[in-house]
Amino acid sequence: HVDILLFSRQIYTLMKAGVPIMRALAGLQESSANPAMKNVLQDIRESLDSGRELSVSLARHPRVFVPFYLSMVRVGELTGRLEEIFLRLFDHMEFERFMREQVKSALRYPSFVIAAMVAAMFVVNIWVIPAFAQVYKGFNAELPLMTKILIGFSDFMVAWWHLILGAMAAAGIAFKSWIGTRAGRYRWDKIKLRIPIAGKIVRKATLARFARSFALASRSGVPIIQALTTVAQTVDNDFLAEKIENMRDGVERGESVLRAAIGAGVFTPVVLQMIAVGEESGSLDEMMQEIADMYQNEVEYELKTLSQQIEPILIVFLGIMVLILALGIFLPIWDLGKAAMKK
Repeated sequence: HVDILLFSRQIYTLMKAGVPIMRALAGLQESSANPAMKNVLQDIRESLDSGRELSVSLARHPRVFVPFYLSMVRVGELTGRLEEIFLRLFDHMEFERFMREQVKSALRYPSFVIAAMVAAMFVVNIWVIPAFAQVYKGFNAELPLMTKILIGFSDFMVAWWHLILGAMAAAGIAFKSWIGTRAGRYRWDKIKLRIPIAGKIVRKATLARFARSFALASRSGVPIIQALTTVAQTVDNDFLAEKIENMRDGVERGESVLRAAIGAGVFTPVVLQMIAVGEESGSLDEMMQEIADMYQNEVEYELKTLSQQIEPILIVFLGIMVLILALGIFLPIWDLGKAAMKK
């Protein structure tokens, strides 16, 4: 992704300076630090030498250049604005990279908190509770129910910790394999949008990328149906990509963009109103850009307040854990202390 980002910026700069495309590609090939990218640029040059168009030459490398990128380059060739298209693609890819990082940030903090809690539970049950259990054995007294439950759970983990870790590793591998399938990835992408707090950030970031991609395609002269088709392929969430494809199907049937967007069921009333205004005024591309900016601002705000939203939940959960451990570990000591005082 970084290589294509740099390629787009550098090819724009060279073309703006009047450097011929073949010479520009040769210069980029020599300066590239990535051997794989060097080979790609070499093949593109050879393809252009044989008389193929640039978009066709780029399409020979589908793992490097996504359909949206190829569609935009094709539009640039047809309209004679290839230089401008590369600049727009660079700006768009910068935005996409930023939004991906925002999504990762939204999921990173909750993931870290959950991992820390699981690690703490392992430490307490493997080392702390067994140490107290040895002390209680010397008391020869009846233990409270809470203490018996904690010691029983701890004994289970001590005896079977290797199987527990193996099961967790197997579950992780199975989960990774599951989301590697089309059905599994679709289901997981749908679940991600329902994760408390983080889900709404993922949704807004993904829709921001959709709106920005659609605005770029529409502004560059791509027909609406084709724009929706290519934009759906750039969305990282299969569930939302399906909704965008449903929008395209609705437009193909003759529905307005607004009606198709309402049918998708993923946009807020405010966004739908903005789409309606843009469609009525003939400035849908500008309005979609405004929608992208609005979503981006909302994502940035949500991320700034993410820790404030999670901390109360974390404090309550930790409080419950501490209460259970305190009751289970210290109740026997408290009972023995009272018995000793009576004697």
